[in-house]
Amino acid sequence: MTTFTTPRTLRAEHRELHHELARTVEAGGRTGEAARRVADLLRDHCIKEEEFALPPLSALAALAKGAPIPDPAGILRQTERLKAEFSRLVYEHDEIVRALQVLIVTAKTDQKPEVVRFAEQLVLHAETEEEILYPAAILVGEYLKLKRGA
Repeated sequence: MTTFTTPRTLRAEHRELHHELARTVEAGGRTGEAARRVADLLRDHCIKEEEFALPPLSALAALAKGAPIPDPAGILRQTERLKAEFSRLVYEHDEIVRALQVLIVTAKTDQKPEVVRFAEQLVLHAETEEEILYPAAILVGEYLKLKRGA
């Protein structure tokens, strides 16, 4: 049984976002406090994403090439869980984005334009997950179900 994991590129992006956020927290002050709130919200959320929301995307290249998928049942379990928890993940994004908006305002007040840019990037990252990555992961499962039924 093969265990699918989040594609390396997405894991690297998450690591970089967490690293930048940690640096902002460590800088302290009001901006650091606002960043800590974002970090607290992101921690459990990212664990869920890397557990079941993003791993099905690792099958996309093989599916596009018509190559066999070693553990379609495992992917289907992940995509079914993603479908079941989709609204919860979006709700968590909403909370994260609200915290990011506070971070943006605070960083502007503290004259930290690099933190403003980073927080804006993180908002776009959440939107990309909701608009592209989560739906694509779900479609992987739907495609596998259709293929199994054919």
